[in-house]
Amino acid sequence: MAKILPFKAVRPTRDKVSLIASRSYQSYTPEERDARMDYNPYSFLHIVNPGYKYHKEISGEERYKLVRNRYLEFKEEEIFIQDETPCYYVYKIVNRESEIFCGIIAAASTEDYKNNIIKKHENTLKDRENTFKEYLKTVGFNAEPVLLTYPDNTIISQIIKEVIQERAEYEFTSTYRDTHYLWRVSGKEYIEKIQNTFDTLDTIYIADGHHRSASSYLLTEDLASKNPNHQGTEAYNYFMGYLIPESDLRIYEFNRLIKDLNGLSKEEFLIHLDEWFRIENRGIEVYKPSKPHHFSMYLGGEFYSLYLRKTNYSFTNALEELDAQILYQTVLAPILGIRDLRSDTRIEYSHGKNDIVYVKNMIDQGEFEVGFGLYPATVDQMMRIADQGLKMPPKSTYIEPKLRSGITIYEFENNVQTKHL
Repeated sequence: MAKILPFKAVRPTRDKVSLIASRSYQSYTPEERDARMDYNPYSFLHIVNPGYKYHKEISGEERYKLVRNRYLEFKEEEIFIQDETPCYYVYKIVNRESEIFCGIIAAASTEDYKNNIIKKHENTLKDRENTFKEYLKTVGFNAEPVLLTYPDNTIISQIIKEVIQERAEYEFTSTYRDTHYLWRVSGKEYIEKIQNTFDTLDTIYIADGHHRSASSYLLTEDLASKNPNHQGTEAYNYFMGYLIPESDLRIYEFNRLIKDLNGLSKEEFLIHLDEWFRIENRGIEVYKPSKPHHFSMYLGGEFYSLYLRKTNYSFTNALEELDAQILYQTVLAPILGIRDLRSDTRIEYSHGKNDIVYVKNMIDQGEFEVGFGLYPATVDQMMRIADQGLKMPPKSTYIEPKLRSGITIYEFENNVQTKHL
């Protein structure tokens, strides 16, 4: 049974939410970050990049403490307010392609994470987990929810449908031309029905945010070990999640760019590929794979289609059916010598929204030698891999929606509603 609880969000005032909301810190170039902070004193970037105020790069514990200070300043100035009672929050995004994502922001249980009720499909790096755990411990809040998904549920869908008939608490459009809406759900009947419905779910899946959820679990262990009166109901036993039905997820591929052929000539490389693939030279015709186990390749100014020879490659589990894993096992590791996909500097990744033409342009400019285009994984594949306790290679999926920071904030003190209202 999944424990998905209401909480008392710290939120921007309605008049400032569009100014505060920001993309994740890493998604901006340094020039973009500086420009936004130069002209927008309310941007959440001022909180997560406190060194800007002092024109200095600050890291580690010193930075974490300053993040905490900037956050408290926003609260003291009543730029942020906190709801008086625990709520669920219905959050809807309509992107520039008119795709709609609609789900519920709530507190998810780190115990469920530990017990694999919240399932993972990606490996995490211990150093990153511990670094972010220390960050959370100092700042005391989550500012961006982990993206979670669950099987479509008619009860939750009906509640959301009813809630969004009312005027939204927030409605604003970003410079990316995505429109964001948020509704508070505070009524006793709705809260009980949402909580009871999630109680019936055996499994929830992490779609995006594996390191953040892992770090939240480490934080629970850390704070619980130092609390002689630990009950398991404290706010630090939860983290903020955005739960959307699986039908609302959009998954794009990550294409692969490789800097060299590992000492092989073009012809030798093609001969090695022939063991695993039926190869067709497409010339200058832009080719993008149209089904699983088909790959595109750009090499030497020409596109190639690669069709997996299934007589040579057998599927024994859900992971081995994943195209990112197939490419790794047949090409990247044995032929190109790229075995550590996280640290090898010879490989880079480009998400599918950049399209295969981006791969072509990077190779034509001499930045890379060869590029591979993949067919996107499906939600069903992601779930089956998680169900089997397996982990995808890094950069196997580019998942939307991408969430904004600072719209709802989850504090680790006196926050969740652990009992039915």
